[in-house]
Amino acid sequence: MTVSQESAPTDPSVPTGPTALGPCRRSVVAAVGAVGIAAALTACGSDDGGSQPAGNASAAGGDALAKTSDIPEGGGKIFADQGVVVTQPKKGEFKAFTATCTHQGCKVTKVEGGTIDCPCHGSKFSIEDGSVKNPPATQPLPAKQIKVSGDSISLA
Repeated sequence: MTVSQESAPTDPSVPTGPTALGPCRRSVVAAVGAVGIAAALTACGSDDGGSQPAGNASAAGGDALAKTSDIPEGGGKIFADQGVVVTQPKKGEFKAFTATCTHQGCKVTKVEGGTIDCPCHGSKFSIEDGSVKNPPATQPLPAKQIKVSGDSISLA
């Protein structure tokens, strides 16, 4: 029994090799990689065209953050978008601190009973000076500069 082999067509108009079946694997991988990079760069873009870091909202630079009547005496209010807590330990005395716990960087979520409270590990800070009232945090909340003008509070 004889086995015969057919040879490939020799017509030059018939494509042969990797292009005969479509793009080669390397071209496909490169194209997919380029699309992924373009998508990542687009996601990193900003709609507002500004270069402010995340968490730095429009209140920075003097825009009103709150009215003095928004901050309860003996308590405070958290402004998560601006990363700040504003307190009023005594009538007419306003203080501000970072809203990021010094223990492990969690955001504080509550102001009550004279303290600024972190939900992650139970750290509590004084509304008067940001000092640690309940560990595990060992460092106080850093103060933030605010400006009170009339009944308006803004970040300085």
